[in-house]
Amino acid sequence: MTRLFTPKVVTANDLLDGDVVWLTEDGRWSRSIHEAELLEDEAHATIRLLLAQSQGRRVVGAYLADARSGEHGPEPVHFREAFRTRGPSNYSHGKQGGI
Repeated sequence: MTRLFTPKVVTANDLLDGDVVWLTEDGRWSRSIHEAELLEDEAHATIRLLLAQSQGRRVVGAYLADARSGEHGPEPVHFREAFRTRGPSNYSHGKQGGI
């Protein structure tokens, strides 16, 4: 039985500041998941992940995270990824600094 591929985004942590970033369609790293490339093909997702993992001077810990199409772009599916979109939770800085 063939399993269906769940759409993904490539995510990692910025090497210099540790912030969560997502790979965009044009190869940039964005701090907004809504700018991420939503990968709906498993082979293409693997290629994009390999590209991300080759950028060890820019990001660390790259992996594929489940996502879905949303009104403003990709959205996280799981709690862990939703939590990562909000940045550090120990005190207000980074993405939570403006809250």
